[in-house]
Amino acid sequence: MHPTSKQVTSPLSCCTLITLFSLHLLPLATIPILGHIEPSFIEGIDVLFCGRRHKALFADVRVNHTMTPVIGQWFLLRPRRPFTPRPFSHCNLIGYLFEVVKLSEHSYWLFLHRPYFIAQSQLEGEISVRRFNRQNLQLRLSLRSVSAISFKKNMSSIFSEVSLAAPVAVFKLTADFREDPSPNKVNLGVGAYRTDECQPWVLPVVKKVEKLIVQDDSLNHEYLPILGLPEFRSSSSKIALGEDSPAILEKRVGAVQCLGGTGALKIGAEFLRRFHNGNNNTKTPVYVSAPTWENHNAVFANAGFEDIRSYKYWDAEKRGLDLSGFLSDLESAPEHSIFVLHACAHNPTGTDPKQEEWKKIAEVMKRRHLFAFFDSAYQGFASGNLEKDAWAIRYFVSQGFELFCAQSFSKNFGLYNERVGNLTVVAKDADNLSRVLSQMEKIVRITWSNPPSQGARVVGITLNTPELFAEWKDNVKTMADRVLLMRAELKAKLKALGTPGTWEHITEQIGMFSFTGLNPKQVEYMVKEKHIYLMASGRINMCGLTTKNIDYVAESIHEAVTRVQ
Repeated sequence: MHPTSKQVTSPLSCCTLITLFSLHLLPLATIPILGHIEPSFIEGIDVLFCGRRHKALFADVRVNHTMTPVIGQWFLLRPRRPFTPRPFSHCNLIGYLFEVVKLSEHSYWLFLHRPYFIAQSQLEGEISVRRFNRQNLQLRLSLRSVSAISFKKNMSSIFSEVSLAAPVAVFKLTADFREDPSPNKVNLGVGAYRTDECQPWVLPVVKKVEKLIVQDDSLNHEYLPILGLPEFRSSSSKIALGEDSPAILEKRVGAVQCLGGTGALKIGAEFLRRFHNGNNNTKTPVYVSAPTWENHNAVFANAGFEDIRSYKYWDAEKRGLDLSGFLSDLESAPEHSIFVLHACAHNPTGTDPKQEEWKKIAEVMKRRHLFAFFDSAYQGFASGNLEKDAWAIRYFVSQGFELFCAQSFSKNFGLYNERVGNLTVVAKDADNLSRVLSQMEKIVRITWSNPPSQGARVVGITLNTPELFAEWKDNVKTMADRVLLMRAELKAKLKALGTPGTWEHITEQIGMFSFTGLNPKQVEYMVKEKHIYLMASGRINMCGLTTKNIDYVAESIHEAVTRVQ
């Protein structure tokens, strides 16, 4: 077992070692590896030896991923060629005998007999450790008489137990796209607008407002109020609910400036976990659509909710909304459950309920006392019309719902890296609203403490200045119209090619994304063979299509559908 602070004694003699080697009773030239990531390096190896301090050479060693370690298991690690490291000149060692003494999720402790040796490693996959010397920092061998416990403290990183997280899929996709040398490559992954030249677009109105901000000598960099820039918060809530909303006129609407739509979801989720359906009730079910934006699950789970469920939304066979399944899940959900609803341009399907369908959804949610948490990331961008894209939110408010609405201005202002978001809160009355906002102040204080001003000023000035507001709406319509054009073009080209299946859903869906219906194998074909990068779900960003690449994309989809099942 794992040695303690007392001196370690070997259970095997050198002769026993040689016997074991010759009889091949143990696996040779192998070491168990945890994980299936890519090759890494040996984080640190030290040799414990009773006596004075020594240095040693560790000859070329190849480690193969051929087995999974089990505590108590013995096996052999053998160099590529025999060698005699000092101070073991009495024995020509051809390998090292290990015993697995401790396992954790992403590392293991090995006890080496003859010489005494404890290694903690984070090897991933196959790796070759080459000849080492003092200058080679990849491998460190120092022979010293210290206890295993104190030795562990000295040689281990405090981060050695940290697992390697999987990369964020959409950003990994973009990184792969950038590294691809193919001249035909197309990026249909990341959710950002592109011009017909496939370039980012800074909205003209944004450029104009940024110049106004630079020229305004009255502005400074003092802290904002904890809840954010007041003129930004109020104007953001107005475009979501309508300037003449009774809830606004009755002063029962408040807002929190947040770091993008994700930040708005985060503050809302943290509040609901603390105060909704009883204090600190982590058991309240949270329902997200199937499928949904992957961050929805993560945000609510990270806030402490333990019961994240899916409600039926997408009918893959008809490539449209599964309204009956949606309503059925609403009926069966426990009262006070939280439902995350996409206000418009559903991500990833691009399929929204029609107004009559929203009315049915609202009726069941009101009767079943379900909490509506809207995510509005594409207002104006979906249809080109602000009022149309906010219809569902406004209808729910008109039906007496208390609700949250997370707003993002990344897409409709093109302010992706400014992180401009707003959490609109609709309460029953002003007194309830003030108590909610007081608690949200506390949550903000321990989250980001104070929001940034630049992006919020751009949005606030634009929304509060009539001529700039009108120009912004024109800019948004320009983006929405280009997306609509690409939808129509792609559908027409697939039909002209005679691509099997129905493609009506491409123009029936709205917003930035289209849920193509391509299966994982077809997606893989698109990426590997055609250099067209899209999400594994088959979601494509319509903004990545241009008049220059749309023929190639349509032909590639046709190939994928006809050649890959």
